[in-house]
Amino acid sequence: MPVLVVDIGGTHVKILATGQDSPRQFDSGPTLTAAQMVAGVKTAAAEWKYDAVSIGYPGPVLHGRPVVEPRHLGPGWVGFDYRTAFGCPVKVVNDAAMQALGSYQGGKMLFLGLGTGLGSTLIVEGIGEPMELGHLPYRNGTFDEYVGLHGLQVHGLTQWRRDVEDVISRLVAALEPEDVVLGGGNVHQLDTLPPGCRAGDNANAFLGGFRLWELKHDGLNASQEMKGRAMTGMLPLTARQSWKALQAHHEKIRPLHLRTLFADDATRGERLTAEAVGIYLDYSKNRVTDETLTLLRRLAEESGLRERIDAMFRGDKINLTEDRAVLHVALRAPRGASIVVDGKNVVPEVHAVLDAMADFSNRVRSGAWKGHTGKRIRNVINIGIGGSDLGPVMAYEALRHYSDRAMTFRFVSNVDGTDLVEATRDLNPAETLFVASSKTFTTLETMTNAESARQWLLAGLGGEGKAVAKHFVAVSTNAQKVSEFGIDTANMFGFWDWVGGRYSMDSAIGLSTMLAVGPDNFRAMLEGFHQVDEHFRTAPFERNLPVLLGLLTVWYTDFFGAETVAVLPYEQYLKRFPAYLQQLTMESNGKHVTREGAEISYPTGPIYWGEPGTNGQHSFYQLIHQGTRLIPCDFIAFGHPLNALGRHHDFLLANVFAQTEALAFGKTREQVKAEGTPDSLVPHRMFQGNRPSNTILAERLTPETLGKLVALYEHSVFTQGAIWDVDSFDQWGVELGKVLAQHIIPELESQTEPKLGHDSSTNNLIRRYRKSKSKR
Repeated sequence: MPVLVVDIGGTHVKILATGQDSPRQFDSGPTLTAAQMVAGVKTAAAEWKYDAVSIGYPGPVLHGRPVVEPRHLGPGWVGFDYRTAFGCPVKVVNDAAMQALGSYQGGKMLFLGLGTGLGSTLIVEGIGEPMELGHLPYRNGTFDEYVGLHGLQVHGLTQWRRDVEDVISRLVAALEPEDVVLGGGNVHQLDTLPPGCRAGDNANAFLGGFRLWELKHDGLNASQEMKGRAMTGMLPLTARQSWKALQAHHEKIRPLHLRTLFADDATRGERLTAEAVGIYLDYSKNRVTDETLTLLRRLAEESGLRERIDAMFRGDKINLTEDRAVLHVALRAPRGASIVVDGKNVVPEVHAVLDAMADFSNRVRSGAWKGHTGKRIRNVINIGIGGSDLGPVMAYEALRHYSDRAMTFRFVSNVDGTDLVEATRDLNPAETLFVASSKTFTTLETMTNAESARQWLLAGLGGEGKAVAKHFVAVSTNAQKVSEFGIDTANMFGFWDWVGGRYSMDSAIGLSTMLAVGPDNFRAMLEGFHQVDEHFRTAPFERNLPVLLGLLTVWYTDFFGAETVAVLPYEQYLKRFPAYLQQLTMESNGKHVTREGAEISYPTGPIYWGEPGTNGQHSFYQLIHQGTRLIPCDFIAFGHPLNALGRHHDFLLANVFAQTEALAFGKTREQVKAEGTPDSLVPHRMFQGNRPSNTILAERLTPETLGKLVALYEHSVFTQGAIWDVDSFDQWGVELGKVLAQHIIPELESQTEPKLGHDSSTNNLIRRYRKSKSKR
């Protein structure tokens, strides 16, 4: 719901609406009435769309109504019908309370607004109470008269600062808050903040106004629900102070070269690193300074990243468009943990499925599970698409070193018949097990392939329908469809609607992975996931690996205009890792509207791509080094190889370190000329450098390490989505083409010429295909 926030001050009325980048304002003053305020707001917001209004009122408010006329404005505010005047629902709160709500980060917070008067609000564990302390006696007058605008003008800046510090110390001693926020228009007059205080921002009044419409009751009551939850009424990204500061900062450091940054700081290469749970991140070769990192962290804070993290782990329904929790973290939660969705702890269910998977995997791997003819299973084919394929095939390739080499594993996803034909061509049906993965058991590509696989199986086993139950298992929640297919529902492994497909490789979707590497290795992978989950949930942003990666992606995407990120694993077993990340990243953050549905005016999800090193060096690295596009790179490498062979690993790692060095520092014209290069070739052999990269190191690629790497990127994606204010957990963009295909299929298969109603191009393509098809 679009909301218009009105912040009424003694000198200006400021307004901002959902989806707008910049606030607007007009003059207020001692003659401004409520009716004039409404008229001024309507004029200033004439072309803005809004369905509700929040008003920050400069005076006491009871049950959403002003009860005292404002001291520094005109008459007519008490008893005024704001709802009728605006023609939509209106919530009125004290202005200090509204700014306090926007500043609140938890615990017991005292907010003091240093404006025309002294605004004050206390929030304790999400429950807020406007204090109205300004009228209390102080010296020969009141708090308002000494620390408000009057005191600044009459007593002068030096005495005003002393009075502010004295008043704050008295209030802190009396109220004992854990957090003190100073806001209002005059906070910038303080040369230093009093001990224990942090500066608020007037923009937080707008944030508080948006948050009002997320609570079940007016004002700040019921803020227990607000505390820690993701905010859908977030201040527009480009209107946040940290965003504007980053824009100005980018202009200042854009010409700055990494050569200079390293020359000026001899410890940069050791200092700009972070290490946790066995993952080492060197981010020193990024075009950032300490100020950049501070501003990026501030952007994360203003974007409610910590609250959104807490909301996800708590099981809140942060997938707004589908009204679902987002709990892939529950898939790797340890036994005994509690994560509640709709009043039910889901962790026991997760482990019940894992136990069933382990029992089934052990029977297949040991030979106890026999096919229809009594032969043991030696071949496993996973049938799925999207997250039901990309995760399992990536995990199998990544962990092939740990797999049972006496078994063959293949993966079918494409509805192109070639995929299934090639996967089954040299296999014995009597020794083949199919894992059909489809939550609803209706996915077009998966069920088309599954039905064809069923026909292949039956043709090879004499057509006995009961053979299906010994050669097919299902990962699904649709017992009826599974049974109708011929699969025993005792061999149906379920998962939940709070698991998105691209986040499901560690659920029952990973059954083929467990069959390949065994339950112990699968659980080790889950432990790796969980370690990074806990790191992401608890680590400060300055040392939080996923947050750092996510913020750097935002930095390059939105301020440098980078359109892609290259992921370059120097480990052959990770050859499918970039393809896996393509769905994880681009299906999550490839969005053009905010979570509230407002059009976005800034770039979101970049394109992720890559290949294993050193193959890419002889392919696309030319463009990364000397092309006209800025392409941030993630290099992934391991200290120990899984297959030690002579000097191979030293050569491999030498290339990792050399490439990041070459990208960062390049080769100057002087260096090229000093090598005796002919003048005509000097421009061609120069490397500009200043190409950013991260280096991610771990000891070796184990199942646990793989879980850590996947979780690292999952939570980096989460961080990016929180900043961009998009729903990273829906995927409506994949639907339209699928729906249109369902209309076109009968037109392609019709025995008579169909009546086509598409555009001229599509109609022509359909007719051409039908004509070609008729010649077979």
